[in-house]
Amino acid sequence: MIRVLLADDQAMVRGALATVLGLETDIEVVAQVGTGDEVLQRAQETAPDVALLDVQMPGKDGLEAAAELHGALPSCRIIICTTFGRPGYLSRAMAAGAAGFVVKDAPPEQLVDAVRRVHSGLRVVDPALAAESLATGASPLTGREHDVLKAAKDGSTVADIAGALHLSEGTVRNHLSAAIGKTGARTRAEAVRLAEEHGWL
Repeated sequence: MIRVLLADDQAMVRGALATVLGLETDIEVVAQVGTGDEVLQRAQETAPDVALLDVQMPGKDGLEAAAELHGALPSCRIIICTTFGRPGYLSRAMAAGAAGFVVKDAPPEQLVDAVRRVHSGLRVVDPALAAESLATGASPLTGREHDVLKAAKDGSTVADIAGALHLSEGTVRNHLSAAIGKTGARTRAEAVRLAEEHGWL
């Protein structure tokens, strides 16, 4: 029996996934959570073989939760399941220890097959997304540029970002300027939007 943990902030989606997987005789959904913050604790309580994580959730996102889960329970295989097939998400998911990456509009049998294949030790990646990811390439942002741009998402001032990240305002301005240049944007807001569209944030 393949024990599965589901993490998705949309209860309807989570319920539908649980129903689809529950119809299989060799799969049992042992836990369902609605935030990334709950993933590790529930996984430690229920010992799933496979965790199916949405990318965008409150608290930790699915990629952060995947990295945390992979570090604590490396035997649990991780599949990232997302509405947004952004190429940058794929490389970040693999870096976080995910063994699979599927998009939510895939046919149900494809999802069931992905769970079985990942459980058996294989990697499963949506082929269209893999091709797009190769064409787009990795994120051009450094770790610090990523952090600064992510902190700028909500419109925070340079002073706010500097305080939150324990950096000088000049350093924040330099990182923002570099991120704007690397994304080909004209403004900070446009840089955030472009980085999000590529899945770099």
